[in-house]
Amino acid sequence: MAKDTLKLYGADWCPKSANLRNYLQSIWVTFDDYNVETDAEAEQSVRKLYNGDLKFPTVTYGTDFLKNPSIKDLDVFLDKYGLKDV
Repeated sequence: MAKDTLKLYGADWCPKSANLRNYLQSIWVTFDDYNVETDAEAEQSVRKLYNGDLKFPTVTYGTDFLKNPSIKDLDVFLDKYGLKDV
């Protein structure tokens, strides 16, 4: 059984995406980083979550996801899955 992976969907120019990316790196959380503007598969993955709309940054883990989370919301999400201690 494949292990779920934390994923960040964003864009290089987006300050909110950069903020989440930098935060995750600063607390040593492993995640996959996808640019929805240059990766068509990533774009489609996000659009499926929002009935065809492209909304980012989006953070996913398994089937659970957050749209444009604050750092506090992201921390709660990470704690929910025990990802900060990995």
